[in-house]
Amino acid sequence: MKTVLVTRPREQAKPFADALQQAGLRPLLFPTIAIRCLDDWALPDPDRFAGVFFTSANAVHCFCGRLGREAPEPLAGLRRSRVWAVGPATASALAQYGIETEPLPKRADAVHLMAAIDPAAIAGQSFLFLRGSLSLGTIPAVIAEQGGRCTALTVYENQPPALEEATRIKRLLHAGQLDCLSFTSPSTVENFFKAMGGTELPAGVLIAAIGTTTAAAIEQLGLEVAIQPQVFDAPSLAEAIAARLGGPR
Repeated sequence: MKTVLVTRPREQAKPFADALQQAGLRPLLFPTIAIRCLDDWALPDPDRFAGVFFTSANAVHCFCGRLGREAPEPLAGLRRSRVWAVGPATASALAQYGIETEPLPKRADAVHLMAAIDPAAIAGQSFLFLRGSLSLGTIPAVIAEQGGRCTALTVYENQPPALEEATRIKRLLHAGQLDCLSFTSPSTVENFFKAMGGTELPAGVLIAAIGTTTAAAIEQLGLEVAIQPQVFDAPSLAEAIAARLGGPR
């Protein structure tokens, strides 16, 4: 049975790992980031903004979860707002709080999200962007370029967890026991190779990326992305890995 390393946060890994297992693969969990919600931000009034942007389910749960506990009125305001989500997983998280979203981009990344919005809807308007500590600045940059204003609020922190298992994973990797390394964000890429002490990989180890942003982070390290799904979400990534690896060895 071929082994796929799963680097996404532990609390998000189970559905992805289950999908790999159902495809006849062995998932090996090695979370390289941990998500910690922050509560040091002032509660905003969504009604002050022409729209609100979310690019991860983490941002949704950290932001809306706090509003639900402390500020039901702003949460009600968010339900009245124009809300953009980067992809289906983020939209699904918003739906849990009763929040509907604008049409999703064809590809789940910030570049395609912003390209799908009419610049006339941005010019002269103010927007709220809920982000993590390592989120890219694509959305604020595009809003500024198109004559809008963006308030970026950091609602969660990407922390490298204690990597007690790094030595064991490194040994398995260089012993040829890992067939595929899967990555779901640039921070999973950065923290994994930092834990490994470099980017050297044995021949035959494939790298899978959930989407273009993660793939770019991998390629910046001089590595090749062998697997990338057409739809940028975890179920599609599991399907793409299974199709490439072909099940048990």
